[in-house]
Amino acid sequence: MKRLGKSLLLLALAGAVGYGWVTKKPTAPEKHGKAQPPVPVVVARATTRDLPVMLGIVGRGEAYESVTLKSRVDGQVLSVSFAEGGPVAAGEVLVKLDPADFQARVSQAEATLARDQALLDKARADVARYQSLLDQQFVSQEKVADMRVNAEAAAATARADQAALELAQLQRSYTQIRAPFAGVAGARLVFPGASVKVNETVLAVVNRVRPLYVSFAVPEKYLPAIRAAQARGALQVKVGVPGGAQGPGKVVFLDHAVDSSTGTLRLKAEIANDSANAADRLAPGQFLTVNLLLDTLRDAVVVPAEAVQQGPDGAFLYVLDGEGGARMRKVEIAQVRDGLAAIGKGLASGETVVTDGHSRLTPGAKVKVKGVGGKG
Repeated sequence: MKRLGKSLLLLALAGAVGYGWVTKKPTAPEKHGKAQPPVPVVVARATTRDLPVMLGIVGRGEAYESVTLKSRVDGQVLSVSFAEGGPVAAGEVLVKLDPADFQARVSQAEATLARDQALLDKARADVARYQSLLDQQFVSQEKVADMRVNAEAAAATARADQAALELAQLQRSYTQIRAPFAGVAGARLVFPGASVKVNETVLAVVNRVRPLYVSFAVPEKYLPAIRAAQARGALQVKVGVPGGAQGPGKVVFLDHAVDSSTGTLRLKAEIANDSANAADRLAPGQFLTVNLLLDTLRDAVVVPAEAVQQGPDGAFLYVLDGEGGARMRKVEIAQVRDGLAAIGKGLASGETVVTDGHSRLTPGAKVKVKGVGGKG
């Protein structure tokens, strides 16, 4: 009986093992992590060059010379001959007043001078005649002395007449208001027929714009750097309209004190403003961009500015490691200028940095160079 029970148990175990062998499915091979493809990037090589340290500020154009013309005599406007906003030459007649009254005064002064000159000639002739009579003892010494006094009085009168004539001629010349220097005329302020009061009525405004001054203010924290740059020579600037070409100039005025209300220091630069195209010339009152040269970084390691990224810990770059990967490296930026970044610390000349494709990069990621860009 016991043997029968053991036999049944063995048969049951064998059946169970056989059923499991038949129904068991083959085990699937273990899946491994799929490798990420290289990230396509654009790169540039770090180079060494001199890079200027510039301070960018906003300035305003000022006329090199500016004059408001007024009449030096009372009168009536006869003609206005300048074009509004047009160029004028030095000495060019801009406004004419009616000269009739002044011409009459000149004619009167000329007639008076002619009369008194004739009396002077007669007095001198009398002196000569009476001197001859004195030599012959026909007249007294006192009579000759009286003749000489009369001649001297006549000479003084003639000199006064000459001065009166010159004054009348000078006043007549004031009826022609001329440009004191070459420049640009403003709007017409008077018209023919208008009455003019001496030193009161404004006739025209003339500005000299070649060269041109550019006035600008610099925060006082830059004063030590400005003083240091000034000690090395004249302060240089580049001036132009926002987004346009810039021309060179030099600082000709540095205020002696900081404005306590704004905390800024006033400077003034001079530029040639001699563009062949009048439309490209800068104008007084115009807002301008001013770049003041403070120093020059010699043999600086530079890369395209787009290679520099900003993170929580500051600026960093992705640098190719020579094994097909890119590694993040923290750097210090010394200056950013004209699309270039000067690296103070963290990068050596000749190393290759990523300039495009940063968004898909992670530290140690593999990269595929699809182009070389930038101007580093």
